[in-house]
Amino acid sequence: MKKMILTVLLALSAVICLWACAGWENTEETDMKLDTGIPEIEVIRPTCVLVIEVNGKILYGHFEDNPSAKAFIEKLNSGGITVEMHDYGNFEKVGPLPWELPRTDSRITAGPGDIILYQGDQITLYYGENSWDFTRLARIESVTKGELLGLLGAGEVSITFSLEWGE
Repeated sequence: MKKMILTVLLALSAVICLWACAGWENTEETDMKLDTGIPEIEVIRPTCVLVIEVNGKILYGHFEDNPSAKAFIEKLNSGGITVEMHDYGNFEKVGPLPWELPRTDSRITAGPGDIILYQGDQITLYYGENSWDFTRLARIESVTKGELLGLLGAGEVSITFSLEWGE
């Protein structure tokens, strides 16, 4: 009996690891119930945040719930990326992604801390505001334009994007 329970728990752990942030077939926040004949097991879905490293500082972004953000997470599951970004329009840093992501563009106003997908193959980090048709991938909470300007500096900057897992 103990061996069967251990086998079920190991199988469940493997499913959770594979499910992780990528996939999200079941988006309900409720507990899953397994029909195993043993008492119900509460499954806690692992979460991930976007880690943004700029000039030796770490910022954390929370992903949007859209197909573009999910595709970005799937790509970052293979490892982080470093993007050379340049200033554009005195309101954002922009740089090329190594791959294209699906677009779910809509008219939005981006503000300080927004991580935006532009034209499917460009990533931007906003420190100002701009309204346009594009896709929000993530948002850095509690950061001001002044703080971002101080961190990003003038001209080009290398920014590393990766994932951090939690519960």
